[in-house]
Amino acid sequence: MEWPWSAIAASSSSSSSCFFASPNSCLSITRRTNLSCVNTSVKSLRHSRFDSKHNLVKRRINGDSVVRRSTTSNNSTEETESSSSSSSVDCVGMGSDVECVNNGEDEENRSSGILSGGEGTFLEWTVLISPFFFWGTAMVAMKEVLPITGPFFVAAFRLIPAGLLLVAFAVYKGRPLPEGINAWFSIALFALVDATCFQGFLAQGLQRTSAGLGSVIIDSQPLTVAVLASFLFGESIGIVRAGGLLLGVAGLLLLEVPSVTSDGNNFSLWGSGEWWMLLAAQSMAIGTVMVRWVSKYSDPIMATGWHMVIGGLPLLAISVINHDPVFNGSLQDLSTNDVIALLYTSIFGSAVSYGVYFYSATKGSLTKLSSLTFLTPMFASIFGYLYLNETFSSLQLVGAAVTLVAIYLVNFPEGND
Repeated sequence: MEWPWSAIAASSSSSSSCFFASPNSCLSITRRTNLSCVNTSVKSLRHSRFDSKHNLVKRRINGDSVVRRSTTSNNSTEETESSSSSSSVDCVGMGSDVECVNNGEDEENRSSGILSGGEGTFLEWTVLISPFFFWGTAMVAMKEVLPITGPFFVAAFRLIPAGLLLVAFAVYKGRPLPEGINAWFSIALFALVDATCFQGFLAQGLQRTSAGLGSVIIDSQPLTVAVLASFLFGESIGIVRAGGLLLGVAGLLLLEVPSVTSDGNNFSLWGSGEWWMLLAAQSMAIGTVMVRWVSKYSDPIMATGWHMVIGGLPLLAISVINHDPVFNGSLQDLSTNDVIALLYTSIFGSAVSYGVYFYSATKGSLTKLSSLTFLTPMFASIFGYLYLNETFSSLQLVGAAVTLVAIYLVNFPEGND
């Protein structure tokens, strides 16, 4: 059954109308975040706390005033504010997700909408859930066109147009361009890890595994982030999170076992789609801990856009060198639906999904919003089954459930450890 990408793209226009609402240039580390403004007087990393619940570094202000420079427009201002004053939320695109920051305000009290306990209208719920829908279904769209275009071309096409859209939007909104060698070097290195490696590994994995299973493995990256947090930032994992890590390893092994047993003596690690997806998850996790460094030098939306553009260029070059089908005469074989699927992965699966998530993050609790991330593999699994006839084996189904429970435990509220 062929996916009607034109219909879904048209129906998604209402949820994309909220594109980018965040006014501040602070940058976060990962999707469950509380990070003070990156352009403040920054303490060294050993004086910062990496919270596994939110997967990011956060400053302990201790009630002191903070001097903050605002560079959200071409005008640079400096102000002193108390840590209890209200502030805004900023986000950056990471891998196939968005990471957001709540700057010094109790996230539960920022809105009376859905994320703060309100019932919400149908349209509000549609907007809220749409990024996870886009990310999940983009996996299905990518898998559908991979045989015709080639993996590296699909990865590059998902990044470059979306990145250019974000950069153009940032310029339109007066966001400052990256300046200096530190800014461009940090973005380039971030692009290599979080864009080139992540999307390249993901596309390779999608050739060999299902969209739903791949999405579950990609979503396991908080497990690695928790370990990196412990080693790099001295974060205590705690009993519950340690149990979650062990459970996560068991779940990922259960996801891989069917491939090993079915291939028997012909099994190859590099021929395993689950292995490539695991590499993609590790790339995203490493990119996660790099964001704080990148955020010292660049505006978040600019960093998101440029890292997608720069990271997509090596993938495009590899696609040409690798003689991907799209450069070997199969371009004319692309149907209208294939072209729309490619556009869908880039525009809705990257740029629009980031923008809508940015908007939702300004409206209420980031923790509640991030708790909906389980919807991404759910949508990928459902639509992979409906349109690509993908199924989980019984063992993979158990492994997916165990992995998702492990992710929840790793993100367990700190106070309940």
